[in-house]
Amino acid sequence: MFGKLRPVMAAIWKAPARALVNAGVHPNAMTIAGTVGVIFGAVFFLPQRGSMLFWGVLVITFFVMTDMLDGTMARMSGKESRLGAFLDSTLDRASDAAIFGALVWAFRVEDPNTALAALMCLVVGSLVPYARAKAESLGIEAKMGIAERSDRLVVGLTATGLVGLGLPLWVLTWTLTLLAVAALVTVGQRTWAVVKANRVDHTLTQDAATTAGR
Repeated sequence: MFGKLRPVMAAIWKAPARALVNAGVHPNAMTIAGTVGVIFGAVFFLPQRGSMLFWGVLVITFFVMTDMLDGTMARMSGKESRLGAFLDSTLDRASDAAIFGALVWAFRVEDPNTALAALMCLVVGSLVPYARAKAESLGIEAKMGIAERSDRLVVGLTATGLVGLGLPLWVLTWTLTLLAVAALVTVGQRTWAVVKANRVDHTLTQDAATTAGR
């Protein structure tokens, strides 16, 4: 859902991206810096709970925005590369692990249910991009799903920040639980796309065999 806003965000970030390119900043450096910032915000702020959840979300959100910058910078500077794409995808997983892992650690004693919900988001959420990558390596498009990474981050971080501002903890617990369920549904949707493609391949193979036997 929020992934559809990428073109809009790319347009917004065009000016700062141009300034960074002109300053000689490499897109891959931006990717790495953004990831380091997200990990710092997650590991330093979130485990402290309370109002620090809100400040942690602000820091994380700022650095997550650099995910828009590096791609725009790469296109502007003509430095798009397989290495850049690999770094972007791999470091996204590191950022997600830091965010949800920090929430697991933060609530492991105070509220095990919230910690478990965060762990579910971490585990199931990691399957979402893997399902797409594996499907596409087999030549099957699998971009569909009700909970892409951007959706999970926006909703999860919003709930975390609001709890940091004083909302009851159950808001975060249920939000994370629903996000984990949505991620599981997304994995199911992408798996079904592969199942359907496999059925088509099987049918075509049978038809070809029948035709050849005539």
